[in-house]
Amino acid sequence: MSRKKVAISACLMGTKCRYDGSDNRDVKLLGKLEGYELIPFCPESFCYGTPRPTMDLIDTAQGIKAISNLSGADLSTPIEAYAKSFFEIYPDIEMFIGKDRSPSCGVCSARVYDKDKNLISNHESGLMAKEAKNRGIKCYDAESFIEQNPAPPICGD
Repeated sequence: MSRKKVAISACLMGTKCRYDGSDNRDVKLLGKLEGYELIPFCPESFCYGTPRPTMDLIDTAQGIKAISNLSGADLSTPIEAYAKSFFEIYPDIEMFIGKDRSPSCGVCSARVYDKDKNLISNHESGLMAKEAKNRGIKCYDAESFIEQNPAPPICGD
């Protein structure tokens, strides 16, 4: 019998891929996932390297976009392409666990701002999490997965 495949933000496993070169290793989360086959991902590091300038989700006339806080450039397209490719390579992913509040990986905790950087919502999905949800994969923010017996999250989308 094969183990359940879980896509997980690589920083949660200890990979130093955050924007500042650090990680978010979560021993408690990893303990809860013992016995699962963990498949790490980090679209931001893959597309833009580590360390890298931060980005925020901005509500634009073209929809919600990942915008560089340094240059103001739209960084969405490569992240969205990475997400599509990842799930095509791993079509049998059964669960997605993302880093809370990440503009790529947050499941129900990503923050979206208006063009003037006023917070509109802090209950949205990041770009990669949105792709996972669109594919019908069970998705959880890491913190909510740890805190409870997970139930499918309810958030924006």
